[in-house]
Amino acid sequence: MSAYLSVKALHILAVISWMAGMLYLPRLFVYHAGRPRGAEPAQTFETMERRLMRAIMTPALVVVWLSGLFLAWSGGFFGAGWLHAKLALVAAMSAIHVFLERERRAFAAGTNARSPRFYRILNEAPTLLMVGVVFLVALKPF
Repeated sequence: MSAYLSVKALHILAVISWMAGMLYLPRLFVYHAGRPRGAEPAQTFETMERRLMRAIMTPALVVVWLSGLFLAWSGGFFGAGWLHAKLALVAAMSAIHVFLERERRAFAAGTNARSPRFYRILNEAPTLLMVGVVFLVALKPF
């Protein structure tokens, strides 16, 4: 049981790290989208965005999935409806992660055409998905 609890703690830490990035990166994009390409602030944003994605968000995503699947298997939860719903929400969050990486690359290439308003709205999606995941895990409604 101690291995299960250790992996659970690792999973929670990875979720916190991933969610911090998922909430922060779109906010960086809001500010970055308002800067001219090549200006010093834009270059700083590109560095911050790249490091956030590569050093924190993507490794955390991998740990979330690996540890989460281990926990589901160890706990015998694969037959539970709440887990299927949670996995769907985490898959949606993962898709947003991939989209954010594409947007980061567009900023780095100077091809971003989206407005700061777009990123403000996008910033709400991870929050809504996170709320759904937390309620499913805490309440296990089905």
